[in-house]
Amino acid sequence: MFNALLVKKNDEGKTSAAVESISIDQLPEGNVTVAVEYSTVNYKDGLCIGPGGGLVRNYPHVPGIDFSGTVEESSDERYSAGDKVLLTGWRVGEAHWGGYAQKARVNGDWLVPLPEGLSTKQAMAVGTAGLTAALAVMALEEHGFPTDDAVLVTGAAGGVGSVATAMLAKLGHKVAAVTGRPETADYLTSLGASQIVAREEINETSKRPLEKELWSGCVDAVGGAMLARLLGQMNYGASVAAVGLAGGADLPATVIPFLLRGVNLLGIDSVMQPYENRLRAWQRVSTDLPMDKLESMIHMATLSDLPDLGKAILKGQVKGRVVVDINA
Repeated sequence: MFNALLVKKNDEGKTSAAVESISIDQLPEGNVTVAVEYSTVNYKDGLCIGPGGGLVRNYPHVPGIDFSGTVEESSDERYSAGDKVLLTGWRVGEAHWGGYAQKARVNGDWLVPLPEGLSTKQAMAVGTAGLTAALAVMALEEHGFPTDDAVLVTGAAGGVGSVATAMLAKLGHKVAAVTGRPETADYLTSLGASQIVAREEINETSKRPLEKELWSGCVDAVGGAMLARLLGQMNYGASVAAVGLAGGADLPATVIPFLLRGVNLLGIDSVMQPYENRLRAWQRVSTDLPMDKLESMIHMATLSDLPDLGKAILKGQVKGRVVVDINA
């Protein structure tokens, strides 16, 4: 028997989450069993834990969209007992039981080996949000930076934004970090941001389709109206790697920034990334993310903390990376 955070739904459709003891026979099918050491708290986890269950497909359910740990059993020739592995994406924690349990059983295709230089704890300090940030930075690099102006990062105090800010700064870029919380300015500066931009400065700009050219690129973790407005501030030929929908799925923009400035809008989805892409991104994380900065992003939690943390992240009250010590 082992502990897991189980989300259940009653006959009236109300959900509840609590730590319970379950058996390995209750785990879903898969060809690799992992002794989970760490997981994280992401926005999707908050939705899964919260009222209504959000993205959960079947009940009871174990949330946790990523995890790291040690292989216990494997019929996948790529993994042997004792191997350190991590998992992000593939609807784990949504359609398939996820990381909020001391054991997980998954398809080996969803895993990647833990990169050299990263511990299982550090890997989850990066987590799905960090993988997404790395994929966004790689996409910007592939399209090039047209000027030496700052790269804009929206939602900079969140998980994706924190890692993108630290990674871009280490790579030598000037980073303009957008935040709606003035109290996070010192935190963002410590990650390497050279400029702090109040969210209102983006949201209150004119609604003209083109404004003064300001940014050589952007990692946008917000979407919605903010994404539409910052498109008009991009330098000619700049790219925007869009990774989030916190501001909504609608894009009230025109084609003018794309036609007259050659702006590239790059969609980043970390959920179904091919194995080679995930492996390459994690290798970049292990080399290009400053680990001393990573430590300042980490807030530790336990399984019993998760119901309250799920509510907090949905309210935008969590900054940096929350790492869940599954065995604490």
